[in-house]
Amino acid sequence: MRLADVRTAYIPRKKPKRLGRGIGSGTGKTSGKGNKGQKARSGGGVRPGFEGGQMPLFRRLPKRGFNNARFRTVYSIVNVGQFESAFQNGDTVDDAAIRAAHLVNARTGPIKVLGGGDLTKRLVVRADRFSESAKRKIEAAGGTAASG
Repeated sequence: MRLADVRTAYIPRKKPKRLGRGIGSGTGKTSGKGNKGQKARSGGGVRPGFEGGQMPLFRRLPKRGFNNARFRTVYSIVNVGQFESAFQNGDTVDDAAIRAAHLVNARTGPIKVLGGGDLTKRLVVRADRFSESAKRKIEAAGGTAASG
């Protein structure tokens, strides 16, 4: 292989339409915007859902149901496989230790331990929630998994 053989990967990209470049270009004069009107102006157009002053569809339809999104509990996720490199055999892994090891980004909120990865070290793990597979893996390695 020689340096002359090295090429960048071919990535097909559509060239941008060159507007307002004379009659012969096909997009000269009005640049494909037609003649006059709100949509021909700079910054022109209407907001999404606007129906020309008619009562818009989203206001004509009744509201239904309940959304609990504001009140849901958002857990910071950590996998048991991450404990393998971050902690020593026999360590106690709690909220403060997980945050100190930078295994979760969030500064606050509950932590949930999931069963991703392998664990060989015997650890005492305390977290807010555990998945079934995480509990199995921690206990199989000789450790304990305690909620709270």
